[in-house]
Amino acid sequence: MIEMLFIKIHDLENNTVVAMCDEALIDKVLEDDNIFFDIKTYASFYKGDLVEKKKALSMLDGLKVNSANIVGKESIDVAIEAKLIEKENINFVNEIPYAQSFLINYPD
Repeated sequence: MIEMLFIKIHDLENNTVVAMCDEALIDKVLEDDNIFFDIKTYASFYKGDLVEKKKALSMLDGLKVNSANIVGKESIDVAIEAKLIEKENINFVNEIPYAQSFLINYPD
């Protein structure tokens, strides 16, 4: 079975935000101790293109990303390969990996 993931690139005024979520998680609520991800309610944040890993990588190639919100094993694998995140920054909620990254530009 080919694993699919949702990828949505939010182009804002001076920022690019990438949201990726494994297809199997898009209608889930993930909760563990103090961590709460309501992907179901906020599915529109993630639901852009439903693609395979190779297509997601091509969509990210050369893209300058200011922020990323990644949920699920397949999405995490893509984010690592695209150098959006590093393995050390992966966290888990109910054994499901997630990561967030932010690029902060300070004025000179």
